[in-house]
Amino acid sequence: MKFLQLNHFKSNFSLPFVRYLSQMTAKNTAAVCQFTATSNKEANLKIVTRLVSEAAEKAKVIFLPEACDYVGTSITETKQLAEPLDGKLMSQYKLLAQRHNVWLSIGGFHERQQVNGRDTLHNTHVLINSEGVITGTYRKVHLFDVSLPESNINLQESSYITAGTQIGAPVSTPIGSVGLMICYDLRFPELSLILRKNGGDVLTFPSAFTVTTGEAHWKTLLKSRAIENQCYVIAAAQYGVHNRKRISFGNSLIVDPWGNIIAECPAYSKERATDESIAYANINVEFLKGVRQKMPVLDHRRDDLYRLSLNINKYESDVPNFMFSDKVIPPSTVFYISKYCFAFTNIRCVVPGHVLVASLRQAKRLENLYPEEIADFFQTVVKIQQMVERAYGSHSSTICVQDGPEAGQTIPHIHCHILPRKMGDFEQNDDIYLELAKHDRDHGKPIRDVEEMTTEANMLKKLIVQ
Repeated sequence: MKFLQLNHFKSNFSLPFVRYLSQMTAKNTAAVCQFTATSNKEANLKIVTRLVSEAAEKAKVIFLPEACDYVGTSITETKQLAEPLDGKLMSQYKLLAQRHNVWLSIGGFHERQQVNGRDTLHNTHVLINSEGVITGTYRKVHLFDVSLPESNINLQESSYITAGTQIGAPVSTPIGSVGLMICYDLRFPELSLILRKNGGDVLTFPSAFTVTTGEAHWKTLLKSRAIENQCYVIAAAQYGVHNRKRISFGNSLIVDPWGNIIAECPAYSKERATDESIAYANINVEFLKGVRQKMPVLDHRRDDLYRLSLNINKYESDVPNFMFSDKVIPPSTVFYISKYCFAFTNIRCVVPGHVLVASLRQAKRLENLYPEEIADFFQTVVKIQQMVERAYGSHSSTICVQDGPEAGQTIPHIHCHILPRKMGDFEQNDDIYLELAKHDRDHGKPIRDVEEMTTEANMLKKLIVQ
C-alpha cells in the first residue's frame, strides 16, 4: 500500500502561510483514499477496512471513492448486489467508523430502495460520524450518460440508477461543513455554488472517472470548483482495471481554496493495473476564512442582475420525521407546514405557548435561505403568531430570531421563537430576552414529554388562520 505525504504549494497570496503550513493534527486532518474495487464485495470491504485502519492513525475524517462497495460487471449484477442503507454492508461501515473513532465518507453506495412496491437503485453518498451514525446522505442527481466511441466509452448510468431529487445542506464535521456530491456533479458548478452559499467549507466529489475524461479534465475541474467557491475540494477516486469493461483514472486529490493541490494519489498507469493509496491534508479553516476575507467573491455577486434559484422541493409526506439540525422533531408535535417551513411545539417553554418556526430545508442562518424561502418563513411567523395569540388569550408577542451562535443560537438551524405575551408575565418586560438566552442552557425548566407537546399541537391545529 502506498501512502503519500501532505504536499503544500507556495503561492503569491499574502496570508500568513506559516500558520497554513503548521503541523497536521488528527483533529482537522482529512485522508483521501483510492483503490480498485471489483464485484467482490467481501474483498472490497477488506481493502476499505485496511485503508481506514491506516488512515485513522493520522486523520479524523476519511474519504472513500464512488462505488467503494463494488463495481459490477453488468447492469444485472450491479442491481443484484445492491443493498438498502439499513443492510449488512452499511452496518459494517458504521462499525468501522465507530471502532476507529473517525468520520467516514462512503463516496458512492449502491442503495436499493422499495418505492411503490418495486426496487429502485440510487448512487448514494453517505457520511457516517465517529459514533457510527449516518449524519448525511446525498443521492446523485446528475447521471453519467455519455458516449465517446473514439475512446470505446459508452456509459448510461440512467439505465440502472434513479436520479436523486434533493440537494442536502452541508454537514458539520470536525474539518468544517462538508457538502456532498458525486463524480459527474463536478461538471455542474451550480450545485457547488448552492452548497457554498449554504455554508459549505469543503466540497466533495468521490469519483470513478474514465481515463479519457480524467486525463483531459480531472484536475482542471477540481481546481476550478475550489477557486470559484473558495472551498477545500476533496475527491477520492477509483483507480485502475475493475474488469474487462471498466478502467478508472484514479488521482485522488485534495485542493485548497486557493487552488493548490495539497494531497494527491497516483493517476492510472498501464504499468500498474491496481492501486491502494492514501493521501493526507490539513483542512485549515482559518486559511479558508482568510481567502474569503481577502477576496469576498460571494459578496460581490450581482444578485440584482442574476441569481441562482433553487427549485426547492416541498416536504415529502413519506419522510417519517422532521429534522431540526441533527434533532428529530416528532411529527405529532408539528402543527403547521407551509411550502418551505414548519411550526412545532417547544420542548422547554419560556412562557405558555412558546413555539418555534423552522425551515424545512436544513439551513443554518437567514443568509442561507433563498428569497422565496425567506418570504415564506416570515409569512409563516405572522400566521403562527396569530394562532398562538388566539390560543392563549394574548394581544402581543415577542418574536425573536437568534441568527448565529453569538446571537444566542444553540441549534444551527434557522428558526424563530414566537412567545405570546401578557401584562406582568415578567417584572421587567425585557427580562424575557435574558430568559430566552438561557432557557435551553439552564435546565431549571423541565423538559416536556411528547404527549404534552402533541396535545398542544392538536389544539393549535384547530386554530389555523387560513
